[in-house]
Amino acid sequence: MERHKSVVAVGAGPANLAFAVAVEEMAPDVADETLLVDQYDDIAWQRGMLLPWAQSQVGFLKDLVTLRNPRSRYSFVNYLHSTNRLDEFINLGSALPFRLEVSAYLQWVAKSLERVQVEYGRAVTAITPVSSRDDGVSDRWRVQFDTGEVVRCRNVVIGVGRAPNVPAAFRDLPADRVVHSTEFTSRVAQLDPKAVRRVVVVGGAQSAAEMLWTMYQQFPAAECRMLMRSAGLRGYESSAFTNELYFPSFVDQFHAGSAEARAQLLQEMHRTNYAGLAPGMLDSLYRQMYQDRLTGNARIVMHTLTDVLATRMEGDEVVLTVHDRLRATTDELRADLVLLGTGFEQGKPALIRQTAASVGVREITVDRNYRMVTPDSVTAGCYLQGVNEATHGIADSLISVLAVRAGEMVNDLLAPRASAPALVGTAAAGGVFAEGRDD
Repeated sequence: MERHKSVVAVGAGPANLAFAVAVEEMAPDVADETLLVDQYDDIAWQRGMLLPWAQSQVGFLKDLVTLRNPRSRYSFVNYLHSTNRLDEFINLGSALPFRLEVSAYLQWVAKSLERVQVEYGRAVTAITPVSSRDDGVSDRWRVQFDTGEVVRCRNVVIGVGRAPNVPAAFRDLPADRVVHSTEFTSRVAQLDPKAVRRVVVVGGAQSAAEMLWTMYQQFPAAECRMLMRSAGLRGYESSAFTNELYFPSFVDQFHAGSAEARAQLLQEMHRTNYAGLAPGMLDSLYRQMYQDRLTGNARIVMHTLTDVLATRMEGDEVVLTVHDRLRATTDELRADLVLLGTGFEQGKPALIRQTAASVGVREITVDRNYRMVTPDSVTAGCYLQGVNEATHGIADSLISVLAVRAGEMVNDLLAPRASAPALVGTAAAGGVFAEGRDD
């Protein structure tokens, strides 16, 4: 049995939730024919790192809607009002919500949607082009689920996020001895504090530091080592001038630049988002290490300029072969558990690569409005969320631009295309959707 929709959005993270809200507010008829699916049974933001004390690094006004529609009922402020916590948040005196609070806001938005249909526990296994026209032009997508069900639609919006980066040196370790940050909270909750005496954290950015700090606090007998390739922990570059590069309005300037200029900008902006720590985290770690040295109970050890060459199991121990580039020495470290704060793979997610290959696209690119560039024989739309840093700037994977981007994508969805057949209905009723709806 097949269902028919105008739009299928894959992945119910912040990007596609912002898109769902924009569709409801800008094109209600299209929203009635939009399906949002996620492979998990619920919505959680940064699921593996939902630590009770961790704060977002993005101000609350950069929510799913405010920069596009400040009057939206889906704003973070309205969420606080609806849950009777607006006074308390204001009294907190911070523009940065706790991570748990952002996650709860996303859940609230999903439950508040009135027209877009949301389904959980729905893993998409393939997206392939199909045609409903006599000339063979592919004007639909066939979305295949792991249950065997199929949904046909005119447009897909893929916002599944990148896969965790597990460096080759760690891939052969037993699953119970290595934990990526995307699984941290659930996996650590299952550990016996008495059984973990030596922990190695690999990475030098915020997630690695948060894992180190959590292990230090929750495992009071454990020695906690942190291995990083950099010369030491450092804070984000977050001046007001730097933050202007995260404005939604900057996307136009970035996109219009040459490939060389864009590459330079991304390189220079790397420390504004990656390989850095929040000031509070830096301060907490340094103060704790200072106090531990003062009392003679140092449990945190930093290894800088260090590469992990290989790992192996020896009896019940994980053995890491590490190279210290400053001392030009190679040593072995032994641990009970290895935690990876190694980020995410830089390539396009597998579902995007598969979808592109199904229409003969080898080099995946998008236009200014995030629509994947496809051959003329494909008129069905495929929009990519959060994987377009090379053309749209470093903020592409962040919450900062979601609200405005969602509006741009909806406007593009509604725009008639020269290759489309004669449309029925008005632009307000959905443009290309009016002729393609299979009621």
